[in-house]
Amino acid sequence: MRSLTSVSIKSKLIIMLLTVSSCSILITAYLGYRSGKLNLTHRVFNQLTSVRASKAYQIESYFKNIRNHTQTLSEDPAIIAAMQEFSTAYSQLQTTNIPPAFDQKLKTYYRDEFLPRLTQTEAGLPILESYLPKAIAGRYFQYYYIANNSHPVGKKDSLDHSQDDSEYSRIHARYHPIFRKIIQKFGYYDMFLIDPQGTIVYTVFKETDFTTNLDNDAYNSSNLAHLYRQIRESKTRDYAKIIDFQAYPPSYGAPAAFIAAPIFNQSELIGVLAFQLPVNEINNVMTGNLNWESDGLGKTGETYLVGRDTLMRSISRFLVQDPEGYAKTLRSLGVSETEINRINQYGTSILQQYVQTSGVSEALKGKQGTRIIRDYRNIPVLSSFAPLRFDGLDWVILAEIDLSEAYAPIYSFRNQILISATLLMLLVTLIAMILANLFVKPINQLIKGTRQVAAGKLDAIVPLETEDEFGELAKSFNEIVRSLHTQTLLVEQKNRDNEKLLLSVFPTSVAKRFQRGEKDLAEDLSNVAVLFSDLTGFSKLSNTLSAYESVAILNNLVTAFDEVAEHYGMEKIKTIGDSYLAVCGLSVPYLDQDKRAIDVALEMLMIVRRFSHERGLPLNISIGINSGDIVAGIVGRNRCIFDVWGDTINLTTALKNACPPGGVLVSQTVYRRLQDLYHFEPIPEKEANTKPQLNGWLLKSIRSPIEG
Repeated sequence: MRSLTSVSIKSKLIIMLLTVSSCSILITAYLGYRSGKLNLTHRVFNQLTSVRASKAYQIESYFKNIRNHTQTLSEDPAIIAAMQEFSTAYSQLQTTNIPPAFDQKLKTYYRDEFLPRLTQTEAGLPILESYLPKAIAGRYFQYYYIANNSHPVGKKDSLDHSQDDSEYSRIHARYHPIFRKIIQKFGYYDMFLIDPQGTIVYTVFKETDFTTNLDNDAYNSSNLAHLYRQIRESKTRDYAKIIDFQAYPPSYGAPAAFIAAPIFNQSELIGVLAFQLPVNEINNVMTGNLNWESDGLGKTGETYLVGRDTLMRSISRFLVQDPEGYAKTLRSLGVSETEINRINQYGTSILQQYVQTSGVSEALKGKQGTRIIRDYRNIPVLSSFAPLRFDGLDWVILAEIDLSEAYAPIYSFRNQILISATLLMLLVTLIAMILANLFVKPINQLIKGTRQVAAGKLDAIVPLETEDEFGELAKSFNEIVRSLHTQTLLVEQKNRDNEKLLLSVFPTSVAKRFQRGEKDLAEDLSNVAVLFSDLTGFSKLSNTLSAYESVAILNNLVTAFDEVAEHYGMEKIKTIGDSYLAVCGLSVPYLDQDKRAIDVALEMLMIVRRFSHERGLPLNISIGINSGDIVAGIVGRNRCIFDVWGDTINLTTALKNACPPGGVLVSQTVYRRLQDLYHFEPIPEKEANTKPQLNGWLLKSIRSPIEG
């Protein structure tokens, strides 16, 4: 009792010492932590503000450079001459006659290449006719430079000269290599020449906006069309304007921004020069060419742009570095799978990721500042934000870093203090803890063994051989475990035997439900394929054989049928003498269950023929196949069986009865679905002489791939 009392007192003393020590440590740590946190926050905010200002300057410089470049090119004599020549050459073909084959191939391109890609990103089903150019010349040039262009999608710009021998093609061959080099050298995505009537008479990249009219055709509501109309209406020299990002259908819905400038010949507006801005250049500036750490942003910092619609205008660092983790974060925030799929498909968060944070809200009001907020991932960050306005672009710029990384040094300092203090307290209480551990060691062993048994490990034996009460308790526990282990093995063996028996009698899905205790099993099944066969000649043959020989023949055939059925996903329902009934689509639905049933039937025909030939037996088989709805369930209580019934089964039986030996007779439903794959013939009248009249089709052969 004195020993137990002493241990109890020691435990209380340990608790008091730990309480006093903890209070002292916590006060000291809090004061140091608070001071360090304020200083570190101020330093990180200054660094973020510096990075943000630097990126803002780079972006503004980039836009100024491309504006100056666009203005300069629009005044270049070569651009002016090209605008005039392309417009004139385009107009010359407005009255030409387009062969029907041209229109047909152009429609085929839209239907097979463009629209399927567009539907992956656009909602609804696009109408083909609405995307085709209305002008004759537009369809003419789209045929030669897009539909009849042998280069793949994305490489159509590789064609310098088409084979139509038109004036336009000669002009194109002269200018196109030069303009292609311009967009490659300066990093533009595409270049456009647009006449005063709104027709895009030339592009480098040759997407489906080539030769369309921005006032009348499919892309009249695109941001390029809006920009063109602003330039046309301004009628001002030395003018260039940028329009914000928007999903651009010719680029399959990818985000696109444009810059454009008017082209004047002396005082006459003869067209508009436009460039599709490269997303990569903006991303390179904002990500520092993917070198965030070199920019002083650590492992979680980033700078990015947001538009007035609160959608990103540059890519998220976390999408670049960890797309799967980024998608997982969006799902946790309730973002729909449709939006996540669009982000993955485009490979960018531009115009896809909403950033509705307090920092964005303040910056859109024209304010700049720094504060701790939750970012678009709902993670606490240090954020520095400011507006970024440039020639119609109402954007904001943010530089952010995760709070956990920014405060990592102070967290480390705090942890060091706590660890040191904890080690000191552990040293004081070490001897008392050793004695306590020696006392509770037998109990811990018993607890460990009990937990192992509770977790299902039924061979857990406690190795405790003391002569005290703990030893007696351990022996009793081990005896209980051994007895439980033996009984569990017997139960598992019995369950395996029962499961094997059930799977041999019932389909897999039905057996599992029966194991769970369901008794009244019945369900309506839609669109399953039913195969019913009869061995012809077996009854007559069995009269000349012994019972053992008859059963052996039948067992061999049924076993072979079972293997074929299992291979093709069919499930045997039952055998009635020499009849064999199987269903496809019972446990596992298939889209091609009718074809699977035909394939099983063909295999069964070969099995019977080979079996008869090898043994010299006069056996054959008649097979009926139907597809439709059935009712399936377990019938009976004491000696239950699984069975199927319904009109589909009845018709299959009739088809089987009407089928000639060695044939496969299918219903009208199966014929209608598989007539493109197999040759069928109507059932002869003498075979169909049943009441009611059967509408069956006799399988003849598989169709050749070259047949219609």
